[in-house]
Amino acid sequence: MSYLTLKSGMKLYYEDVGEGAAVVMMHGWTSNRSVYDQPVELLKSKARCITYDHRGHGKSREANSGHPDMNALAGDLHELIVTLSLTDITLVGWSMGAGVAMAYIKRYGCAALRQIVLCDMTPKQLNDENWHLGLYKGKFTKEDMLVSDKKDFLSQYRSFAVGAKPSIEKLPAFVLNYILKKRLMFCDENVLKSLSLSMKSQDYRDVMKQITVPCTYFYAVPGSLFSPELAKWYEEHISAPFHAVAFPDSTHLLIDEYPEKFAAEIEKLLPNHDEH
Repeated sequence: MSYLTLKSGMKLYYEDVGEGAAVVMMHGWTSNRSVYDQPVELLKSKARCITYDHRGHGKSREANSGHPDMNALAGDLHELIVTLSLTDITLVGWSMGAGVAMAYIKRYGCAALRQIVLCDMTPKQLNDENWHLGLYKGKFTKEDMLVSDKKDFLSQYRSFAVGAKPSIEKLPAFVLNYILKKRLMFCDENVLKSLSLSMKSQDYRDVMKQITVPCTYFYAVPGSLFSPELAKWYEEHISAPFHAVAFPDSTHLLIDEYPEKFAAEIEKLLPNHDEH
């Protein structure tokens, strides 16, 4: 077990396995680094795989002081990169983790990166009259956020969880609530609230201009939280080499659902892949 001690004194749990080119994989909101366990098992003979728990999540649950935002998580990633002396990184972010990647690029640029993999995430969550590629396939606005914020936190989380995997809505209410409460036990609620608000307030569309390394977008079909047109938008607004990879018959939880495909697609991006 390894912990990174931040300059603030808080500690983040991380795992660093395998040898070769560095692949840093970041999880999403209310998740933790274990979402990458199966892909890491498949990739660790081919790359150095680094995963970690964000503040208030998983084994970093106690790193919960203050009201962290996406900029704070970008700073945490930077400290991890510097502490482990990482260079030429394949930076992978799923959901909120992709938002952290965008926040990192905005603040630190791409000098430490070899390439970026964004997984099922938009640069702007709130939709408006000029933007329809945000949360819930263009149906979540600032007004919806204000209504949602008045609900208790479990209700807010339930709405997100059902959006991420619609089939769970068929579960009896008491079963679904039990599952969600059990998942939330591994997170700090105040951190989750703070990060949720921060994510929804961000607009990283201009950050796409700062991407100077190859970028790949993984997205779910048909169950993404976002419109499939988002892939085309990325292609049109990222000037660096770009390509998109669809995960058929998947939801926002595409890594859990197709860990072998996820690992295989990452492996294709590794240097010297043709030699494996």
